[in-house]
Amino acid sequence: MPVERILVGEIGRPHGVRGLVRVQSFTAEPADIAAYGPLSDESGGMRYALQWLGGGLARIEGVADRDAAAKLTGTRLYVARDRLPPPEEEEFYLADLIGLAARDAEGREMGRVAAVEDFGAGTILTLRDEQGRETLLPFTRAVVPVVDVAGGFVTVQPPEAVVVPPGEGDAEPEAALPEPVRPLPRRQDAPRRTGPRGVRGGAA
Repeated sequence: MPVERILVGEIGRPHGVRGLVRVQSFTAEPADIAAYGPLSDESGGMRYALQWLGGGLARIEGVADRDAAAKLTGTRLYVARDRLPPPEEEEFYLADLIGLAARDAEGREMGRVAAVEDFGAGTILTLRDEQGRETLLPFTRAVVPVVDVAGGFVTVQPPEAVVVPPGEGDAEPEAALPEPVRPLPRRQDAPRRTGPRGVRGGAA
């Protein structure tokens, strides 16, 4: 079932003394974060109306000084799912991955997607099994070759399981990835294409 809210940004540190803040926007175009109207925090209890100023800076309605702006540092900003455009065929939002079953190449279930995070080095999937154990995997085509939102699962191939057979005269086989592992775009409001050969990430 699609989540009701989508993460579209995060408030950073204050800028200057008049209440301006830096905002990390996860929307397809950074300025679009201000076009959805008031955004809510993670709890849903607070709402923030942003005026985008460019260059990663924004003014928040009701915030007029540096101290008030500093208190908002780290606040994640969410928009109601129904205010975003619906994904096209074979596309998905990263938030749609949460709750999907994670299977290996043989169809054995390894857990479910518990979270989709980005800590600065690319998008990471957190899998959680029935015992509560967590596994972190980079969200790349090599490691997650299949995303089937309608079917309710993703196929995962952990990096240590991706082995390239040695060529003639080579030494012992070494674990290697068949393609460079590049982090996918982390824009949350741009639908993601799925499929093992399709464009993973859509417009950024």
